[in-house]
Amino acid sequence: QVLDGAGLDVDFHLLSPKGETLVFDERKSDGVHTVETEDGDYMFCFDNTFSTISEKVIFFELILDNMGEDGQDQEDWKKYVTGTDLLDMKLEDILESINSVKNRLSKSAQIQTLLRAFEARDRNIQESNFDRVNFWSMVNLGVMVVVSAVQVYMLKSLFEDKRKSRT
Repeated sequence: QVLDGAGLDVDFHLLSPKGETLVFDERKSDGVHTVETEDGDYMFCFDNTFSTISEKVIFFELILDNMGEDGQDQEDWKKYVTGTDLLDMKLEDILESINSVKNRLSKSAQIQTLLRAFEARDRNIQESNFDRVNFWSMVNLGVMVVVSAVQVYMLKSLFEDKRKSRT
């Protein structure tokens, strides 16, 4: 997501370990991409070469799901379980509930991070608009002062006696 910069847009490329283009977004302000991965190094690039004057502030988050550790954690729990089948069932239910809560908390943290990024982008837009309104208000005030001075001068010149008196 582009948080700040002119146009709020950027190009995005995602390449697989084989060098194939998986995702190519051109001049987008935000995006969410889900990719089935394989072993290897992926490359992603945020490209701002089309905008040589302005710089951009980018927020991105890389989320890796199902890294294979959850299955091993469950096996570690199972070796400590002793007792009857009923006890095994209850511990597995507790473990499943704990993993469910852990996954939900992780998703909640990711969503909150994303919402903070949206808020930061909107705040930057608001501050930019605030500066622009203040600038044009000052220009307007300056024009009004100049116009009022010209009007006073013109009105004064109407009532001046232009005849030269001879003595």
